[in-house]
Amino acid sequence: MIRHVKKIITKADIRAHLEREMTRFLDKGGRVEEIPRGLSGHENGQSMMLPSRRLFIEPSLERTPIPEVVAAIEARRKSALKRTPAPKRNRRPQRRQKTIYDDFGEPLRRVWVDD
Repeated sequence: MIRHVKKIITKADIRAHLEREMTRFLDKGGRVEEIPRGLSGHENGQSMMLPSRRLFIEPSLERTPIPEVVAAIEARRKSALKRTPAPKRNRRPQRRQKTIYDDFGEPLRRVWVDD
């Protein structure tokens, strides 16, 4: 199965795209007006233009308190925290093989031991 990784768009890609768009605009006869530094786009005394439709025109609604639901959730959370862990089971001792080494680190023999 071949997975295609989405290419990450870098700043250089964005700059190149904007450059191509600007070149295309100018080639079609578009014109860029230069505006002096410090000049605002708004006329003095004129407020900013609002969007064509007003957002959030409904009055805010009162919230309905639900203390019994909150109390039930809190009680469930507290009961989950009070749980005690299951007691650990004792393992029965198991036999395993142990290698006995001499003073030079050479194995001498293997013996069975209980853990």
